[in-house]
Amino acid sequence: MKIIRTTEDLQAYRKTLANSVGFVPTMGALHAGHCALIEAAKTRHQHVVVSIFVNPMQFNQAKDLECYPRTEAEDQRLLETLGVSALFLPPVTALYPEGDHYAVDELLLSQDRCGAARPGHFRGVLTVVLKLLNLVQADAAYFGEKDYQQFELIQGMALALFLKTRIESVQTVREADGLAMSSRNRRLTKTQRRLAAKLYPCLLDSESDDAAHAALGLAGFSVDYVTSAKGRRFGAVRVGAAPDEIRLIDNVRIKS
Repeated sequence: MKIIRTTEDLQAYRKTLANSVGFVPTMGALHAGHCALIEAAKTRHQHVVVSIFVNPMQFNQAKDLECYPRTEAEDQRLLETLGVSALFLPPVTALYPEGDHYAVDELLLSQDRCGAARPGHFRGVLTVVLKLLNLVQADAAYFGEKDYQQFELIQGMALALFLKTRIESVQTVREADGLAMSSRNRRLTKTQRRLAAKLYPCLLDSESDDAAHAALGLAGFSVDYVTSAKGRRFGAVRVGAAPDEIRLIDNVRIKS
């Protein structure tokens, strides 16, 4: 596996790849959900490029950025075993040489759900993903369905800006008790972890959004939102107390 740390080296490496390229952008602290994205890419492409970059532009709380898990050495070992072609590990100055003066905004879908709860979050996500897609020039990029609003926004951006990279989604990978895999799960205490497992069944089994909201509140979560759209129910909750609270999101297909 080739380790690349500069944009110039990444662009030079990309020119050496004659066959199909799949891309999996991550923020590290890799888990089985990331592995599923990589495996999906491996089945469809001769080369798979993974990036690890904790993007400061998408964090609207300094404490959240500070506490985000970073496990670079462990992640590298895992990616080696998965047979990844290249790992892009840029410093912040590589992707934001001009600072954050230039940004990508979406004016409709990004305004609700996580966009309403985390102002500026999707501006940071779309900006860094556009930079990465332009650098890697992959045939397809892979994103998990846990962050479904993010997937929709990135797919919409790629279409609106005529990017050549196809945006693909991969089904959410869950723990045995149903909790969606997330790098932030590493921060949960044992008590918080037991509570977190209740998010999925509350969303899945409730008869309405209001019922799900009430069930989550009774379980002990601080609820950001529960809402349904396009055949899915979306929910975001918080556990713990500020400034150390941990935010969890999930979505489920609504039973017909």
